[in-house]
Amino acid sequence: MVSGPYLPKNLEVLAVGGRLAIIGSLGGVRSEINMRNVMRRRLTIAGSTLRARNSAVKASIAAELREHVWPLLKDETMKIRIDTVFDMSEASKAHSLMESNAHIGKIALTWQHL
Repeated sequence: MVSGPYLPKNLEVLAVGGRLAIIGSLGGVRSEINMRNVMRRRLTIAGSTLRARNSAVKASIAAELREHVWPLLKDETMKIRIDTVFDMSEASKAHSLMESNAHIGKIALTWQHL
């Protein structure tokens, strides 16, 4: 998903023939990877960004997500891994967990509607 120091770790967990789509550079724009491992395991690395895309392209991608991905989430064929859920009042704890890199999955915040 993101580059920088995360790229080698993300490549390690791919299955043989796996594909990695890089959509952000939050971790930095430079990475060092073992290309022999990429070739031996037949990995595919692709990069893209939505920032430079026009509204029509973004709308098309959203429609494809609704059609192909949302149903998989709804019937739980595909699941989003949530590590920890914090109340909004504990946002600083959530941020500390995120900075520690000790989580596996999403960190979520909840709040009560007034």
